[in-house]
Amino acid sequence: MFASELISNVIPALKTSDTVQKALERMTEFKLFHLPIVNDNLFLGLLAEEELIEVRSADQEISSLPLSILNPFVYEDAHVYDIIRLFNQLQLSIVPVLDYKKNYLGLITVNSLLEYTADIYAVKEPGGIIVLEISNRNNSLAHMAQIVEADNAQILSSYVQSFPDSTKIEITLKINKTELSGIIASFERYNYQVKAVFNSTISDNGTEDRYNSFMNYLNV
Repeated sequence: MFASELISNVIPALKTSDTVQKALERMTEFKLFHLPIVNDNLFLGLLAEEELIEVRSADQEISSLPLSILNPFVYEDAHVYDIIRLFNQLQLSIVPVLDYKKNYLGLITVNSLLEYTADIYAVKEPGGIIVLEISNRNNSLAHMAQIVEADNAQILSSYVQSFPDSTKIEITLKINKTELSGIIASFERYNYQVKAVFNSTISDNGTEDRYNSFMNYLNV
């Protein structure tokens, strides 16, 4: 997934001729803490809400303010991992996207990134989750997939978590079935340490409804 595929077209950029009040109202409308300033497709930087709320006169134009303009952006072919890193490092609510001529193409919101992340990790798909602890020397996803597929199941998604000063890593597997006892037994037979198991054979408790409500709230 590339930056150009995550662009939101529903949130307009600000201009230097816009007022502080207009900027704050737009941030409130779209539940954002930053907005880009763009004049004639030229990206000038990001405005942060925390600076705008300190301005006494809300009818001042943005161009008249001595603001500390942020200048983060990604190019249109940036990978989603680089986008996530930028969001995390700078604690942004949006990331602007430019082409290689520095023309502004649009922006990516943290909400759209969250929805994409939910998709790639198969959050909405039914199934169970197994968390394994292994040595980093034994990290073979192919072998894990063989164990899962031998039980007529498939790995929908996986991710790895490492720990400082440790040779151990955690592998989280999302599997497309909820009856996991056979797969767990196979992992243990191959000396994998099963740290945790989650599956939806237990009553739902409204988890899916809460997830859907949360995503609807984020959807702008």
